[in-house]
Parts: sequence; C-alpha cells; structure tokens
Amino acid sequence: MLWKLQLNSKDTGLHYTSAGDRRNPREPLQSRMECSPFMSSSKRVDLKIIIIGALGVGKTSLLHQYVHKKFYEDYRTTLGASILSKVVVVDHTPLKLQIWDTGGQERFRSMVSTFYKGSDGCILAFDVTDTDSFECLDDWREDFLQKVFPTEQGFPMVVLGNKIDLKDRQVSKEVASSWCKEKDITYFEVSAKNDTNVVQAFETLSKQALSRYKGIIENYLTDSIKLTPEDQPKKKCC
Repeated sequence: MLWKLQLNSKDTGLHYTSAGDRRNPREPLQSRMECSPFMSSSKRVDLKIIIIGALGVGKTSLLHQYVHKKFYEDYRTTLGASILSKVVVVDHTPLKLQIWDTGGQERFRSMVSTFYKGSDGCILAFDVTDTDSFECLDDWREDFLQKVFPTEQGFPMVVLGNKIDLKDRQVSKEVASSWCKEKDITYFEVSAKNDTNVVQAFETLSKQALSRYKGIIENYLTDSIKLTPEDQPKKKCC
C-alpha cells in the first residue's frame, strides 16, 4: 500500500490520499503502548521505519524493490515523503512496517526532519559511485538523532551503500565499513537494481527495531505497577 504525503501550507500537516491503516505513523511509541499495553508474540506490531540520505542515492528504488520486488530506471524525485507498507514476520512476531521514503534535497532538509518523529528504525543510504553522498552521512545521522533520540544509545539503524552493480565506484567497501564500525552501525552493500542484500538489510533493521520496542514495552509495564503486595495498605482491626 502506498500513501503520498502533502504539506498543508497553513499547518504543514500530513494528508493521506488513499485509505488504509489509520494509525498515525508519527504517533509516539508511548501512546501506542498505552493503547495496547499487553503484547504477545502473535500480536501484530506496527513499526515506523524511515530512510534518509542525499538526493539520487536510490532510496525510492530500494523501497520499491523491497516491497514490490520491482525496479524502474526512472523515478520522480521525492518531494517531502511517501509511505509504503509491508507485513512481515520477525522472530514469530507479525510486523507491519510503515516505511517512509524521504526527499534528499538540501533545501527540504528542515521539512524532512519533521517526519522523524515516532520512528522505530532508520536507514541511512548513500551511493557508492558518489563520494559526496557518503561524506554527508554524518550530517544526516546527527540531524536524525538530535531531533528524535538525542540521548539514546544504540538506536536501530543500518547503512546501505547502494548501486554496487555500477562500475564507476568511488567509495570502497573498506572505507564505508570502517565508518560504520566506528559508529557501531551494521553496513550492507546493496543493489536495488539486482536485488542484492536488500531484504537482508530491511530484515536486520526490523529485528533491531522489534527488540527495542519489546524492551520499551517491558520497562513501561514494570514502571506502571504502582502497588506491590508489600506496598498495599493493611486493614486495621475494629
């Protein structure tokens, strides 16, 4: 299912152009937990995944390859964001992934950052034939973490080096792997065109996001217990 987002000139709100799951993808995780405080392995979990990176690195191609198993040579430049959804099963848990494809134009950077809220996982993408797209990964990563989880360590994130099917490579695997190792981020060499490592990358991020989600659920339920048997007031004799 595909949603297209449009910006309202007055309030920059989000507007869906097709019907579907009405959960707001920007809804904070705590609100989702309060609506469904108990989770079992068979209960579906909704996760928001966002893919960010410079213009032209192939974010839309990667997304369509993963969701629809299709690759097109030409795509329209994404303005703002669009959403694709995919239902998968990870560790015996049904997941509905709402994957946000964001525009990479520098002039729209502040607008794109408004879509970060409520993310459960992030994909940083660059083009191995474009050194500039790799060098700006630091800016994309820092902008995302500062606006979403400035104090959280180990937020679910993977880096995808796309277009490894092309010959005019400028960013070596060693350089990219070294950068990711320094940041403790899993790195994948991928090709949206040839469907190389695309599924593996999304599955890895989904597992990370689910693990974090379950951890937050457990902590939330533990903190929600107000009274233990020892804390309950004792009845007085007459």
